[in-house]
Amino acid sequence: MSLSSVQAFFAEHAPDIEVIVTEASSATVPLAAAAHGVEPDQIAKSICLRAGDETMIVVMAGTARLDNKKFRSRFGTKPRMLGGEDVVEITSHPVGGVCPFGLTSDLPVYCDVSLQRFDEVVPAAGDTNAAVRINPMHMARLTGAVWIDVAQNVVGADAAASS
Repeated sequence: MSLSSVQAFFAEHAPDIEVIVTEASSATVPLAAAAHGVEPDQIAKSICLRAGDETMIVVMAGTARLDNKKFRSRFGTKPRMLGGEDVVEITSHPVGGVCPFGLTSDLPVYCDVSLQRFDEVVPAAGDTNAAVRINPMHMARLTGAVWIDVAQNVVGADAAASS
């Protein structure tokens, strides 16, 4: 049902976006990057978290890591990752296929600013071998996402070289 709910979501809200189903698994960031020929940070990973009583999806760049201090500052509490069974129950998507599209629950979606440097990102699409190619701003509009900054700051090679 998960892949079909994502396909139905795009058929209704963005029929120009194709759900790509590959033979190869894209259940992890490295596998997804290889399957879609993009750099790992272009994979838009979706994390299902609980902050107090609120369950949410946070979408961030593939190699970005959650910054607990930034998260606590934004949401007033420490993030708690949900277990695989809870993720499936709440989203209908299996771990490795979690995305902000075609959700069975009305979850708030947050997109981390780590995605904004790309013209196109590749989030999963409800299955461990399904994805879409989408502009991150368009993804945020389609899902009603709020932009937040909760990823750890990583000093890039250019910044390190100039210091």
